Amino acid sequence: MAKSKEIKTNAMRILDRMKIPYSHYTYECEEFVDGLQVADMLGLPHEKVYKTLVTQGPAKEYFVFVIPVAEELDLKKAARAVGQKSLAMLHVKDINGVTGYIRGGCTAIGMKKQYRTVIEKKAEALPTVIVSGGRIGSQIELAPADLAKAAEARFEDVVTE
Repeated sequence: MAKSKEIKTNAMRILDRMKIPYSHYTYECEEFVDGLQVADMLGLPHEKVYKTLVTQGPAKEYFVFVIPVAEELDLKKAARAVGQKSLAMLHVKDINGVTGYIRGGCTAIGMKKQYRTVIEKKAEALPTVIVSGGRIGSQIELAPADLAKAAEARFEDVVTE
């Protein structure tokens, strides 16, 4: 009998191509669940699981932020981090058109275009972080520095106190 082949997402193919090591987790899910529910389903600590948020600046530029699932993006800090006067969250209906990913499966690795990306500074102190693998039901764990390399991101303090 043929061995079942793991289905790779675009994000995983990019990590493989860059020779960046990662672990892959899957969970059963038919529709969007938030990051806290995903962490709980996989038995993972909330502080290690990160969500990917997409924002838009006044000039219709897009910016990506990767923050802990239990935290909120501070739009003022985020705007300062990317040199904007203000930022607004991207509307859910626009996520696929802008990123190529769907809500709940959005990751900073391998979006349609390379947007300026910021990872919450707290991630730097962790040995690994867990982010979406690029589709609902898929998570990947990797070193924060490797995530930053793959997403061409930098670390900044962007969450609310």
